Amino acid sequence: MAGRRTLCRSIVRHRLFHIITISNFTEYKGVIMADLRELAGMGQSIWLDYISRSLITSGELQGLIDKGLRGITSNPSIFEKAVSSGSDYDDDIRKLAVSGKSVDEIYEALVTGDVRDAADLLRPVYDATDGVDGYVSLEVNPELAHDADGTIIEARHLFATLDRPNVFIKVPATPAGVPAIKTLISEGININVTLIFSVSQYEAISEAYIAGLEKRAEAGGDIGSVASVASLFVSRLDSAVDADLEKLGNSELQGKIAVANARMVYARFLEIFSGARWEKLAGLGARVQRPLWASTSAKNPAYPDTLYVDSLIQAHTVNTLPPTTLEAYLDHGKMTLMTKADMEKSRAHLANLAKLGVKIDAITKKLLDDGVDAFATAFAALVDQIAKKTEKFRTR
Repeated sequence: MAGRRTLCRSIVRHRLFHIITISNFTEYKGVIMADLRELAGMGQSIWLDYISRSLITSGELQGLIDKGLRGITSNPSIFEKAVSSGSDYDDDIRKLAVSGKSVDEIYEALVTGDVRDAADLLRPVYDATDGVDGYVSLEVNPELAHDADGTIIEARHLFATLDRPNVFIKVPATPAGVPAIKTLISEGININVTLIFSVSQYEAISEAYIAGLEKRAEAGGDIGSVASVASLFVSRLDSAVDADLEKLGNSELQGKIAVANARMVYARFLEIFSGARWEKLAGLGARVQRPLWASTSAKNPAYPDTLYVDSLIQAHTVNTLPPTTLEAYLDHGKMTLMTKADMEKSRAHLANLAKLGVKIDAITKKLLDDGVDAFATAFAALVDQIAKKTEKFRTR
């Protein structure tokens, strides 16, 4: 059985740190200006929460990779903005439209083309990190969020269509998503679990991941090649809780609950990915399912624009940043590891919130429902944009 290892020394290569315990928090006090490679050396990978054709073709993505960017995430809202904001996709839509492709076929061709191209640019990162980083994520149709069978079918299709080892299929952490995640992991499909808002959601999806690995191992499959991240949406929780705190006249806890919630997820990560059950899988080459901090732009302009980056640095984590937040972080972000003292403060913040009568479970449940609805709306708008352009090109 491997001994305990110091988290801050990790360069987050695969299968390292099979035994991780809360006592491994390092009291790292140094603060230096942000450098993505140095941050990776501390154990956290920075990904970009954005994708577009121009980002890829202009060389901008390659430039970010050269600076230490280690992955990309996308969602229906991002693709909707990319397609509707300019003419980058018009030539492809025109060609596909006149060839008789349906709107759904055109949508798939556009998004899978971008994801493949981005994955190819990130492939050297994937190879250099032994499959820890270098991924691009593509989401299943959000209208399938409450349909486990439909999610499984589409995820299989997208993963096979993309045909790249360094892609994640995004599956929401809904009640229907949990069994889908277990099945897909057991089939060797890389999964980015999205729309996590609560510790209880995280516990359910981490169990699905581990159970999926166990099922795959029992069938004689290779579990060392399967990867997954658990995407906790951070800033939206502060937006919701702050509104309740404002009504209660409490300013002390405003801007603190989202980070506290994320830190509790990290604490559970340390507990779940240790012990005999995990060690058995780790001995077969299994990778930990890293927590990924999503929705990390500061929605409240009164808060520091790098709040949800500076406060959540620890080994075995990913932070995916929209372009403006990435720019801010590169300019004036900090590099300070979470400490045990930080964790205790966060526990106290959550305890005080409960004493005020603010029901965080009800808030996170609503955030999940709202998140599913928002992505479904964005997906419908994206398909509508493609349909309008398709019709225009076909009638010319």
